[in-house]
Amino acid sequence: MGEMTEHSGYSRAAHHGTGPGEFTPDGCSVQLYTKLPESGEIDVVDRAAPGRGSLLELGCGAGRLTGRLRGLGFRVTAVDESAGMLAHLPDGVTAVRSTIEDLALGERFDVVTLMSFLVNTADPGLCRRLLAACARHVADDGQVLVQREPDDRNTARRPGDSWSRDGMTITVLELEPVGGGVYRKQVGYEHEGTRWTQTYYARALTTAAFESELAAAGLTVDAYLTDDRSWVRAVPAQRNGGGCG
Repeated sequence: MGEMTEHSGYSRAAHHGTGPGEFTPDGCSVQLYTKLPESGEIDVVDRAAPGRGSLLELGCGAGRLTGRLRGLGFRVTAVDESAGMLAHLPDGVTAVRSTIEDLALGERFDVVTLMSFLVNTADPGLCRRLLAACARHVADDGQVLVQREPDDRNTARRPGDSWSRDGMTITVLELEPVGGGVYRKQVGYEHEGTRWTQTYYARALTTAAFESELAAAGLTVDAYLTDDRSWVRAVPAQRNGGGCG
């Protein structure tokens, strides 16, 4: 299942959730993920890839964004390891059940997305394998869109911080540094009287460290797409002729 590192136990076995319904191996509630609101991701993809074409959505979950990506005009292939998540995908997309790091479709895509801060996994080895999967599936003239936590995200958040969107209230319940740049996080969700929690570990990944991980995968930053640098367009390193905007 991949190389072992000092943080490898954080990436799966230590993740868990509470609340009604089915949970995935990494502690995500399928029912919760059918209700999570879109948070501006579609606008970022829309601006970054106006040419449309084929899109590989890595870690699609219950299709929170999948139908909207298809609505933009992409031919979407959606990947998740959970059959329960994939069962909620809209019609008209190609569903693939697989872990991201083990994915080998033998084809390349105009756009590959790695969203939901997956790159901030607490396991550095898994981070590299996730980015390697992006690199082996992006076309030579394609792009990888990565969502990462801003450099100051963990220091800016505090337990008790809460925000609401589209009827969903999200609250930071616990945020504890455990060493090596890794944080243990517990987040609460409430929607129409139903509550869930999700507990997971994440690694603070500075801009420099993130760019180093990209380089190890054969990718390079083409542009930072948001002011806080949480959205990044990366391209195959051998073809990049631009700077990091």
